[in-house]
Amino acid sequence: MANHAGGISIIAFVVALAVSMGYYQFVYLPEANAKPQIPKEVREPARTTQVTIVVGASLPGAAKPFDPKEVRAVLGLSNKVVWTNKDSIPHTVTTDTGYKDPYSGTFDVQSRPSEEGEAFVMPGKTYEFLFTQEGEYAYHCVPHPQMKGLVKVVPNFA
Repeated sequence: MANHAGGISIIAFVVALAVSMGYYQFVYLPEANAKPQIPKEVREPARTTQVTIVVGASLPGAAKPFDPKEVRAVLGLSNKVVWTNKDSIPHTVTTDTGYKDPYSGTFDVQSRPSEEGEAFVMPGKTYEFLFTQEGEYAYHCVPHPQMKGLVKVVPNFA
């Protein structure tokens, strides 16, 4: 009579490995990669907060390259911020801190190219970002680091 303990152990190991891989692929990964549940009023705010990249924004003496330079957005009311480039050259809107919103992703125009494949806010075009958390978010333009701005997202007490 032959001892089959080795064969049974190998089969048990293969079955355990297959179950583990199935769990990882079909249960763990989808939950880990799922976007968080965000209230509808935060996902679809009633208003947007507007920022203009002004004409001549890249010039070293430009006092206010982003107008307004500091904006206040209210969570669930105006937490979608839209930058419009009125200048004649491309710019970026790039987080100073590497901020990554749990719903919207990285706060950086270069991480989400436009439909035309541009990683810049081209002249006459816009960039929008939906902030879903309270906080202060400093940003700048990569090619023109003297261009700085700040978005303050505050709670809605209404």
